[in-house]
Amino acid sequence: MLVGNEEDVVDQTISMQGRHPSMACVVSKEGVEPQRFQGWLTRVLRIEWLGQTAASICWIGSVLAYGISTTGDWLQLCAASSWLLANIMAAVPAKDE
Repeated sequence: MLVGNEEDVVDQTISMQGRHPSMACVVSKEGVEPQRFQGWLTRVLRIEWLGQTAASICWIGSVLAYGISTTGDWLQLCAASSWLLANIMAAVPAKDE
């Protein structure tokens, strides 16, 4: 919540945007919130991202529950881990956002 002189906050936000475009902020009634966080949160809460991430975690859990005894098990673990890593990296905001 904003308290005090909101105009000062808006002026500081605008000057910060000029120096660091990747750190642009949104001023709302709830306070000053970075747009990068909003973009990340939007990506993470999409059903596609949640479903793929849950599937990759379940795949990793399945491999670990059945045990790793063959080369195929190691390949399955690598594939599931790569999928999870790709999902995590897809949610990380890019520097130009």
